[in-house]
Formats: sequence, C-alpha cells, structure tokens
Amino acid sequence: MTGRSRPVFARLYARLAGPALERAGVDAYRRSLLAGLDGEVVEIGAGNGLNFPHYPASVRRVVAVEPERHLRAMAGRAARTAPVPVDVVDGAAEGLPFPDGAFDAAVACLVLCSVADQERALREVRRVLRPGGELRFFEHVRSESPGMRRVQGVLDATLWPRLMGGCHTGRDTGAAIAAAGFEVTGLRRLRFPATARATPSSGHILGTAVRP
Repeated sequence: MTGRSRPVFARLYARLAGPALERAGVDAYRRSLLAGLDGEVVEIGAGNGLNFPHYPASVRRVVAVEPERHLRAMAGRAARTAPVPVDVVDGAAEGLPFPDGAFDAAVACLVLCSVADQERALREVRRVLRPGGELRFFEHVRSESPGMRRVQGVLDATLWPRLMGGCHTGRDTGAAIAAAGFEVTGLRRLRFPATARATPSSGHILGTAVRP
C-alpha cells in the first residue's frame, strides 16, 4: 500500500513526538544504529527524515521509503541537507518496490511497531538485501515484565494503534527478526527514555542481524 495518509498523526509526530524523542536523547541511539554502514542502504518507514543527519560518509546512497505522504514530503526536504545522497520514495515495507538483493544494508528505526504486517515486512527487507547484507534495528518492544505485557496487550487491542499511527507497544520484534530468516548478530535491551518508571513503550532493542 502506498500513498498512505495520516495527516493528523504526521503533523503531531513532526511537531511534538519527534522533537520530544530528540530532547530525550534518541539521537545518540540513531548514531549508534547507523555507525559503520556503507554502500547502498534502504531505510523503511523513514518518517520525516530524522535519521538522515547521522548517516556516515561511507554510505554511497540511502533509499528512504515512507508511505505517509506528509512525512514523506518532510523527509524530502530533510534529504536536501543530508551528508549523503538520499532518495525519498513512496512505498510500504510490506511491498518494497526493489529487485532482490538490491541493497547492502537495511535500517528499521521505530517503525516495525507500526507496519501493518510485521512478518511480511521483514520478509521483504530480507528479500531486497544481498546475501551477507545487514539489518540495523532500533525498536520499542514487548516488555519483559508480565504485568507490563498485560498493559501492552490492552493498549494494543484498544486505542493505542488508532491514536499513534498504527503503533503497537507489545510486539516481540527481536523474535520476529529471527523468524524471518535473519541471523541476529547483536542485540542490546534498554529503556528509553531512561525514566525512573517503565512505561508501555519504554522497552527497546538496538541491534544488528545478517541475511545468510
């Protein structure tokens, strides 16, 4: 599905949620996520382009896929000042408009919580990576606490996805990456933001996986 429009969410994210994440220190995780990448990179769900300033000069080109048209327009503007060439394209992670093995690396940053079909999206990412290609991911995920998992289940079954652009708080994304045929080569669990009390969306994973 392309041309997806969620104008209210897109504007709220760009004006409120995105800047709030940056103030909380997410830029450090973005830099860690992208460090050492090179070659041709595909980023799924690029949003309004907040990752673009952090791509290293060793990256030859980024193809940034974003289905929401308002966020895609903002990403297009952000691409003009990126330190590496960035092409922003319309597309959804569940049906990437690229041939098999087209990319050296893929980036998924705070997006696998909100794709309509996570399993299909990960299969598509695997398809467009060359053998040995790397997936970099930074995602909020299912809590390790049984009590918080119950809270996540209630939120995901009710209002949270509708209010938050399709986001789900309780997906077991690390397991889904492995189930899609990737070899997980590094995974760090962390709380972000690093508040005193956990929230339904504060459990994150930051890691790498390789297409065999």
